[in-house]
Amino acid sequence: MNRILIAEDEQSLRDVLSLMLRREGYEVVATESGEAALQALQQTSTGFDVLISDISMPKMDGLELLRESRVCAADTAVVLMTAFGSKDTAIEALNAGASYYVEKPFDLDEMKVVVRRTIEQKRIEHENEDLRVENRDLRAELKDRYHFDGLVGRSTKMRGIFQLIERVATTGSTIMISGESGTGKELIARAIHYNSGRGDKPFVSINCGALPNELLESELFGHIKGAFTGATSNKKGLFEVAQDGTIFLDEIGETSTAMQIKLLRVLQEKRIRPVGGTEETEVNARVITATNQDLEQMVNEKLFREDLYYRINVIPIRMPALREKPEDIQPLAENFLDKYRDLVGKPIDGISKDAMEMLEGYHWPGNVRQLENVIERAVALEAGDTIGVESLPAEIRSGSGPRRLVEVILPEAGIDLDSHLEDQRRLYMVEAMNRSGGVQTHAAELLGMTFRSFRYFAKKYGLTSREGGSRERELNADAVEPVPEGQGSEA
Repeated sequence: MNRILIAEDEQSLRDVLSLMLRREGYEVVATESGEAALQALQQTSTGFDVLISDISMPKMDGLELLRESRVCAADTAVVLMTAFGSKDTAIEALNAGASYYVEKPFDLDEMKVVVRRTIEQKRIEHENEDLRVENRDLRAELKDRYHFDGLVGRSTKMRGIFQLIERVATTGSTIMISGESGTGKELIARAIHYNSGRGDKPFVSINCGALPNELLESELFGHIKGAFTGATSNKKGLFEVAQDGTIFLDEIGETSTAMQIKLLRVLQEKRIRPVGGTEETEVNARVITATNQDLEQMVNEKLFREDLYYRINVIPIRMPALREKPEDIQPLAENFLDKYRDLVGKPIDGISKDAMEMLEGYHWPGNVRQLENVIERAVALEAGDTIGVESLPAEIRSGSGPRRLVEVILPEAGIDLDSHLEDQRRLYMVEAMNRSGGVQTHAAELLGMTFRSFRYFAKKYGLTSREGGSRERELNADAVEPVPEGQGSEA
């Protein structure tokens, strides 16, 4: 039940208001002076929702009571009434914090509406304040989560990225994050946003490759009602939604040439025009882009506009693949374990040594995202208090699974492929002999070669003990030197 406090020195009006408000379902306390009303405000433990006060009262008038109530009962809404209304008095009352100003004589139905609106307005303000507190707490949580010190990684490469984030976050420069899928490009974008001066503003993310060109334009720039079939109302674009914050354009290499031109214009002029519209809107959103493609190569192949490439590549950040930073596998795995252990409520203490060795020995074609999925699965399957080998997927236990091709860089002038392959074979043979202590039979096994072929090429390349370890003693000094399979038969 809402509580109403009345301060009115005229008894007849005081009684009428009290009766009317009680019939409306309110709990009413009526006082005959400003001093008595102030005392009621100060002494109550439950508080009042609304104070209705006459302005013209002896000793403490309504305006003074209003000001005193802001000190002891700031949460109480105030409605002031007077028979001597003037514009200046109304402005003074509203500036002092009154919710409404009512002139006498007034209709009782009018007062009912004023009280009802005052209580509803107060309810909405409380809900908005709760929402502001919730949003503030959420932003604080996000900032802590994505703070560059909180990002997981102890490798030299990741420490370098954290230091770079610290330097560029406070600037307004456009940033391009490149790297394979699953390397955490959006996490880095969020870390930059929440450590910048825009951290309390929106962070808006969109995957440019997930939408057709027409829909992408509407999502980014908005549209007006009737711009196309299905456009039943005006809609803000994400650039406008991200006003004063950050917009993250993931997979920007997937955009069409027409869209690239429009994005370039936004970056240059800081203005957007909604689909079907004629008026432009200024936008102030920091742009961070990401791609898993080689945009420079796409520029050379005329698949990506050169002017847009240089506009978005002001500060480049390259995210290394997980296989390039194996020292980060353990802290990442333990971080994901903490996350999913708490989600499912399982008392899992850690990851066994054998399981961790398998995780560290795997090549991770799906990068950090794949590692997170593997740990989530392991937590769900593990019946004990430690994640063991049996909870890992078969491809990790066997060390198999699809492997990415080694990056190939073909010089403009081309190469002599036969000579190149000969050089590679020689390097592998040197490494195999070093690892086997110079025992050719063991070295041949490491490379999947027959002993005859290995000995043939070892002699051909002139491998010495210095280069390939101590030579194995010839098994048959009188034997005719064999040749590799397919190059002839023994004498």
